[in-house]
Amino acid sequence: MTASVVVRAATQADAPYLGALFRHADVAPFLASIRPSSDEAVAAEIARAHDDPDGYGVVVFEVDGRWVGTATWERVNRRSRIASVGGFVIDPEHRGRGLSVDAARALHAHLFGLGFHRLQMEVYGFNERALSHAERSGWIREGVRRKAYWRDDEWVDGVLFGLVEEDVREA
Repeated sequence: MTASVVVRAATQADAPYLGALFRHADVAPFLASIRPSSDEAVAAEIARAHDDPDGYGVVVFEVDGRWVGTATWERVNRRSRIASVGGFVIDPEHRGRGLSVDAARALHAHLFGLGFHRLQMEVYGFNERALSHAERSGWIREGVRRKAYWRDDEWVDGVLFGLVEEDVREA
């Protein structure tokens, strides 16, 4: 059994850790090419989340007070209470211990607790680790955006996932 994963809002003190995580050689190739990764750009994202706590969030995953990863979310539809999740990363130093599934489920609970009805995310089709993780942690594969993104001199698919609160209760 793994330790309990805590989800908390990122603070400016987290920016150097998060920037380094996004630049990590085993993380950067799997994130959106527009993903901010400099410490300054990450600090700006954290400031945005602080200024718009109902519309955007940068969270940190912790176990026993230690950083183990991060994710972002953005409200994409106010009336229908939909949030889009992105930048979900477990620190490579903490992989292989079941933390990714625990962190995802903690994030789901956190976002549903904020009043969202639906969560959605998109994963590059070449990111086998993330695709497998999404399904292990309860996300429902909903479709594919064929050849939607230009990455490394080729078109790649985006795989769409969704989750509604009922999915979590039924699991």
